[in-house]
Amino acid sequence: MDGAPSVLIIGGLGYIGRFLALHIHKNKLASQVRLVDKVLPQLAWLAPEFETACSQEIFMQADASKEQSLARIFDRGDGKSWDYVFNCGGETRYSQEDEVYRLRTLNLSVAAGTEAAKRKVKCFIEVSTGMVYKPENTPRNEADKTKPWLKVAKYKLLAEEELSKIEGLNLVIMRVAHVYGEYSSKYVATALCLARVYQHLEKEMKWLWTKDLRVNTVQVEDLAKALFHVAQWYENGMNGWNHAWGKIPLFNIVDHGNTSQGTLEKIIAEIFKIPTGFQGQLISSFARLNIDHVVDEINDESLGPWAELLTNANITRPGPLSPFMEKELLKDADLCMDGSRFEEVTGFHYQTPEINIEEVEKIISSYKRMNWWP
Repeated sequence: MDGAPSVLIIGGLGYIGRFLALHIHKNKLASQVRLVDKVLPQLAWLAPEFETACSQEIFMQADASKEQSLARIFDRGDGKSWDYVFNCGGETRYSQEDEVYRLRTLNLSVAAGTEAAKRKVKCFIEVSTGMVYKPENTPRNEADKTKPWLKVAKYKLLAEEELSKIEGLNLVIMRVAHVYGEYSSKYVATALCLARVYQHLEKEMKWLWTKDLRVNTVQVEDLAKALFHVAQWYENGMNGWNHAWGKIPLFNIVDHGNTSQGTLEKIIAEIFKIPTGFQGQLISSFARLNIDHVVDEINDESLGPWAELLTNANITRPGPLSPFMEKELLKDADLCMDGSRFEEVTGFHYQTPEINIEEVEKIISSYKRMNWWP
């Protein structure tokens, strides 16, 4: 579309990147789009609706953390700079070595940000995480204390700090809650896979910690809209931004539901028709001291039956789903965020204000369409 911005998405085939590409494509928001990713489209578990938005014609396989790749990534045929660069890249797996996050998250952000500043990109949007905040069960706002509680978050916070120092970078930082939606394979997806196992075993699904533990969420299509919305807001003069908050716009992206473990437990009990509950204080206290043992036990109990379910359903390519529980993800730490600044300042509205039964059923339907779900 003429007159529309040109858009570069780093990590363009990742979960957030592909939905951002789809949002831009469906609404004809860009004059040119380039998706950059280390993974080839054929290996990215793309659903059919992403075929055009993430087509081979606009895709470039490259590693943006490598300096030698940057010219190829940022060069355009007409010699102009990209208008908007979205960094949706970085290591998203949990429980990796520090060096993995340093190379794939920190180095990638700094390399891409440095190149974007050099080329005078109009807006560089860094997708970060709400797990950088000190865990509290009252909502954290953008001015609150940071104390990352996962390695993923530690290196995202370092990336935020390093990007903030780059002279001439037109930076916006978006700190995001747990992202869920169709085809998702992270936090909510793991809970759904575990629920399917407990349903199969006809056993009660018991959660660690308490029903009040906050696990705040945002629906992926809302996040995609928010990312493009903030780039337009920035380019149009950052109306409503209070410079007392800092010179770099920083926003929490989270729905209105204040999602807790109790929220998810109720939804799962209703959908899977299984008994659910929470472990008592004694077991949770034991788990706190012996988390490795507890995680191994959960995985030992669930992975065999999951494999059996897949075999029985003749699913030979099971996709990215698994009930495998990461130790890091089982921490007794609240992800509780206040997203009011973003809505008040930029005028954004969430289409899906909270996670509910209907949204979770849509996720399971998407797995079935892809033949991932036993």
